[in-house]
This record gives sequence, C-alpha cells and structure tokens, in this order.
Amino acid sequence: MITSTIAIVLVLGGLIFFHELGHFVVARIFGMGVKAFSLGFGPKLVGFTSGKTDYKISWIPLGGYVALAGEQGEEETDFPDDKLFSHRPAWQRLCVVAAGPFFNFLLAFLIYWFLALAQGQAVILPLVGGVLPDSPAAAAGFVKGDMVTAIDGAPVDSWTQMVDTIRAAEGKPLTVVVDRSGAKLTLTVTPQVNTFKNLFGEDVTVPMVGINQSGQVRYEPIDGIGILPALSHTWGMSEVVVKGFLSIIERLIPVESVGGPIMLAQMVHESAQSGLYALLGMMALISINLAIINLLPIPVLDGGHILFFALEIVFRRPLNERWKAMSMRVGLLILLLIMSLAIFNDVRRLLG
Repeated sequence: MITSTIAIVLVLGGLIFFHELGHFVVARIFGMGVKAFSLGFGPKLVGFTSGKTDYKISWIPLGGYVALAGEQGEEETDFPDDKLFSHRPAWQRLCVVAAGPFFNFLLAFLIYWFLALAQGQAVILPLVGGVLPDSPAAAAGFVKGDMVTAIDGAPVDSWTQMVDTIRAAEGKPLTVVVDRSGAKLTLTVTPQVNTFKNLFGEDVTVPMVGINQSGQVRYEPIDGIGILPALSHTWGMSEVVVKGFLSIIERLIPVESVGGPIMLAQMVHESAQSGLYALLGMMALISINLAIINLLPIPVLDGGHILFFALEIVFRRPLNERWKAMSMRVGLLILLLIMSLAIFNDVRRLLG
C-alpha cells in the first residue's frame, strides 16, 4: 500500500512537473519574467526563491502552475515591460502555452525510448487465451494454452502475424500447427466472417476463428538506438487516445467509461504491482492523455489559449476582452461538468 501511494505521488507529481516545466522553459527561452513555479495550488508547503521566481510545492495536489509576469495584462513593478507575457507577440505566447502539452508528449517519448532500450520491442505471442463456444476454433479442437507455430506451412511468431494470415485467407480452410504442452498437433480450421465491436465501439466485420489472445508477450532486441520505435509507439498511442475521445463523443464508447482521479490512482496502483516497467508504461500513457486533453479547444485549457492566440495571429489584433471573458466562463463550466462526470463515474464504480 505504501509503495503504491509513493508511486501515485511520484507519477502524478512527475506528470504535472514536466507539463509546467514546458511552459517554464519556453518562457525563459523567450526571456519572459516568471513569478512562480508551483506544484499544487493554495498556500506554500515548502519552497525557495531564486532571482525573482518563487519555486514551491503547495498544499492542494491537484495540478500546478507557472505564473508569468504580466500574464493577465496587469502592471508589474518587479519586471520591466519587455519581460511581460502580455507585451510579447502572439506567436511567442502561443509557443509558451503549447509547450506544456508538447513536454507531455516528450515525456512519453522518453519513457518509451527507455523501455525500448531496457526491454526491447514487445511482441504478443500467438498463444490461445480462450476459445469461444460454437466457433470454428472450438470445432477444430483448439484449447486454451495452444501456441500457434505455423499456418499453411508458414511459420508464425506473433499474434499480429497470425491474425493477418487468418484474415488474408478470406474464409478458406487453414492448416494450423500448434504446440500443446510440448506436443505438435495439426488442426484444420475454416475462418468464419463475423462482426464484433472493437476497442472503440465500432462494428468490424472480418474473418475469424474464435480464439482470444492470452496477452503474454516476449521482448526482442531493437535495431539501432531505439529512437524510431519510441517515436512510432508514441504516435500510435496518441492515435489510440484521440480515437478513444472521438468514440466517446460519438457515443460508440459509453460516457460511463470516463474516469477521474480515483480511476487514475487505481490504474497507477495496479501498474505499480506489476513492476517498474509497467508503471513507466502507464505513466507514458497518462502523459499522452494529459497532453491531448490540454490541447482540446476549450477556454481555460491550453488548447483554448492556443486557439485565442492563433486567431490573434490571423486577425492581427487582440481578441475582444469581453468575448474572451465570456468564453472563459463557458469553458470553465464545460470543464467542471466533465470533471463532475468523471468523479461521479469513479464513485459509482467504487460503490458497484
């Protein structure tokens, strides 16, 4: 329990720190004044002051912030005008805001890069985790624990390769060699076209034999220094997260699946029980989620500010302050509704 609590604090604290570090670093690169760098909100728990910046950890651990000089257009006595955020070109302000989500993507990439070097490339084994009743696989004699080693004479060494081969057969009978407790067996199965719902709630119609994967993987050494596999994995997981959000909006995935801080803590807890690598993988996935959520074009989020600054660049003049204030209130309401839904789902799952 103590280990999981430490893991939750370190993971969530690390994600918040890296996000705010993005804002901080780019603001410093542009020479903007920074009043405070805080992990958490509310009164200061511990901290120190360096130059004109107050670095601190605050009491309420629900996020963090970087307070920039002149961020709201206010006058500053401690910073000259050329250091004020509001006096900088819109493109510089956009870069500072976008740096937070960018650093979350960067963190995910660095984690995946480390995992690629430490573990290698994960390959899902063509191991049968279950056989659906009344399926072609059940009729052919497949059982849980069978390791598929060849199809129609061609060696099979991954679940993905096996699935691709089955789908390419287009319903033709297949001769499948399996390893069952050390014994080689040859089974004949005819794929059947079926429709199922994928991870995103979409109906997919493909040839299937009716077996489930076990989820077991092996790790293969990577070629080179692992940058390309890490980039590819970061991009692939980002696509999955974006598609997941779109599926929730389209109601393909029920809104009941939306989770909040309790679900997040549970995911980190479960990953911590599986070891350091699993915990780091979960941290990378949460970091990608955090980046994409912050890029949503909702005022009060980074994405909303990016939209404001992009419009300012296009129209070459600041947006109407009254309109911005009204949109910020609407954005805050939307954000509160989403947070309320997530917390409600968390509590309902706990009670259930």
